[in-house]
Amino acid sequence: MRTAVNPTDGVRISYETFGDGPPLLLVHGSVLTRAIWRAYGYVRALKADYRLILVDLRGHGRSDKPHDRASYRIERVVEDLLAVLDDLELSRADCFGYSFGARAALSLGMAAPDRVDKLVLGGGSHRHRDGVWNKLFFPGCVEVLEAQGWDAFLADWERAKGTPVDSGTRAVLAANDPAAIVAYFRETEAMPGIPDAALSTVSTPALWLAGSNDPGRLADSRDAAGLMPHAECHAIEGYDHGTTLAATEQILDLVRPFLRDR
Repeated sequence: MRTAVNPTDGVRISYETFGDGPPLLLVHGSVLTRAIWRAYGYVRALKADYRLILVDLRGHGRSDKPHDRASYRIERVVEDLLAVLDDLELSRADCFGYSFGARAALSLGMAAPDRVDKLVLGGGSHRHRDGVWNKLFFPGCVEVLEAQGWDAFLADWERAKGTPVDSGTRAVLAANDPAAIVAYFRETEAMPGIPDAALSTVSTPALWLAGSNDPGRLADSRDAAGLMPHAECHAIEGYDHGTTLAATEQILDLVRPFLRDR
């Protein structure tokens, strides 16, 4: 495990590397950690061909967990990813992000196009999305987490779902610092969209992916790929936003040739 330091605010970002080859930065989604890439088999499948760089986003995993909203602005997250590349003395890398990780990867590619060779953007969106956490969990979920913590949050989510939250998901969520996640939820939900005109200037090759049962993200991904001059979009059949990343082989069948094609 290694640590990079954001030069603007001093937040420490925890990361680890596997394998040897062209660098590939992997960026997880909300309330998860870098462990998701091992759990779903991406590390095992890719480490023979790439130098994999697994990052814990600020507020998550073993990275620092500030409690103020401003710490979760997308500019700070981009600086975190650049700090990791700088700590490894890497001038460039490919980047694969899922959900918020896809937005972070896209923002990195736009802010520092000279540092990113290719983008893989799964379950992402360039648009502002209202009520994203209420739709993903249950109405008022951020307020419940802030006032009552993870036990109440998980109980209310189970009632909304009508089914128990599995033990793995429960453990991952409950390991997070609730005050940090509340700040993260509020700031990321307020994050403005990327204008179509700005997206149309992004020349970095991009592979957009989304589950066929994740209609909002799939529509946004198709729109984004249509705007970017060197982008493509693929649906992962039968998967929704919460399960798409688990479609490891289907995703890798698309990712491997995309990254190999230089």
